[in-house]
Amino acid sequence: MLPAELLRQSRIETVAQSLREDIGDGDITARLIPADKLATGRVITREAATLAGRAWVDEVFRQVDPQVTLRWQAQDGDRVSPNQVLFTMEGAARSLLTAERTALNWLQTLSGVATTCSAYAGKVAHTDVKLLDTRKTLPGLRLAEKYAVTCGGCHNHRIGLWDAFLIKENHIAACGSIAKAVEEARRIAPGRPVEVETENLDELDQALAAGADIIMLDEFSLDDMRTAVKVANGKARLEASGGINDRTLVPIAETGVDYISIGALTKDLKAVDLSMRLD
Repeated sequence: MLPAELLRQSRIETVAQSLREDIGDGDITARLIPADKLATGRVITREAATLAGRAWVDEVFRQVDPQVTLRWQAQDGDRVSPNQVLFTMEGAARSLLTAERTALNWLQTLSGVATTCSAYAGKVAHTDVKLLDTRKTLPGLRLAEKYAVTCGGCHNHRIGLWDAFLIKENHIAACGSIAKAVEEARRIAPGRPVEVETENLDELDQALAAGADIIMLDEFSLDDMRTAVKVANGKARLEASGGINDRTLVPIAETGVDYISIGALTKDLKAVDLSMRLD
């Protein structure tokens, strides 16, 4: 689970940056409207989607004008339908229009992640596998995207390079062996999860002998995955990775692995089509 305070601070900072890049030294178009003019409006979705990003929208309007009132009609994680009203708003017309694009950018992007995740999760709902995101996120949007992943029914892998070990081929080569790499990881940060990437069944045996918590099966064949599940027999959790797509997802899930990590959950998103209208 993402640390709540870390997520909150990230949201404040990234929203502020997104507003700076859009507003610059002032919204000159909004100045066409009298400063005292009030307005109401609504945001709708043009397509079916899984909603994510309410708190980012709230933060945009809070930073632009704390006097704006939003009334949400859907929750993060809800499945929404075309032309459904997501929220209504009330406040200074200038503020509503200045915040519009940035707020919609956040909502359509994070809902896009959640919608992708929901589609993937639905395909393997008949199994016990957990679908994991990766570090293949848009620069600067790591925590926001990982939050959206959970709204779509998938799960978070490590947040970054600091909260868990993922010992890959180059780490193993530099350390000398899987056993030495795992031993050093335990010494450096006792208690942190240790995952080892393996490319064949021999390396799987080495990772099991070294006591890895999680073992990544990198581009294993389906037969080798089934063998790995039998060999591991619960001694370590197994994560399938590499080239996962719509065609391979279900057969891999049905091998009995614990996790499947998929970069596409965050890097190949399609933004949801949203629209804001003032009344």
